[in-house]
Amino acid sequence: MASSTPTDPPQGAADPPSVASDGAKPRWERRKQERPQEMIAAAFTLFVERGFAATRLEDVAARAGVSKGTLYLYFANKQELFKAVVRESIVPVIDEADAMVEHYQGSSAALFADIMMGWWQRIGATSRAGIAKLVMAEADNFPEIAAFYHDEVIKRGHAMIERLLQRGIERGEFRSVDIAATRNVLMAPMLMLIMWKHSFAPCLAEPIDPAAYLQSFVDFALHGLLVPAVAKADGAP
Repeated sequence: MASSTPTDPPQGAADPPSVASDGAKPRWERRKQERPQEMIAAAFTLFVERGFAATRLEDVAARAGVSKGTLYLYFANKQELFKAVVRESIVPVIDEADAMVEHYQGSSAALFADIMMGWWQRIGATSRAGIAKLVMAEADNFPEIAAFYHDEVIKRGHAMIERLLQRGIERGEFRSVDIAATRNVLMAPMLMLIMWKHSFAPCLAEPIDPAAYLQSFVDFALHGLLVPAVAKADGAP
């Protein structure tokens, strides 16, 4: 994510003035403020490439262009750095989905399709999906990070889908279903697509087309959710 490799100011160099002549903050001060983001970006890249266990803090520091001691000024340990990565890279996407469900003006069917397609565009098809793979692969060995990911991402994602389903039911668009059970059923195909992308996809000659997969999933799900009269009004067969 971070393409540059910044360096610390030379040892023994005189401190620059605290305010630049044009009123802007001097470069050294801006660099200090940017360091946490640079370290988080470096950690994100290494977590996705190597996994949690194989990522070393000294490698994160080197990738970010700082000393290991500097990294410890901002993050107490690797677990805290991982939490920062999740909060910077994935939690904002959950925030956007929450806001969409809260303020969406269209039908619940259209909202469902936008949420599912948007999830793939913002997470599934990007390097963010590597974080989900990491958690699934290493949860047994690192239950603390799995519990954190569950509370910050999975639990909130589940609540968002439940609100979407409740919205459709209250508006008379969706059938009355067991919301918790249906939420789990709806999440399963999305997880399968991530697992496929990061496991079998690189070695199989017949890949899954994510767009076609998601369109089929949305169509299949809505035919199970929509009240028959609403489905006909929406043009569903």
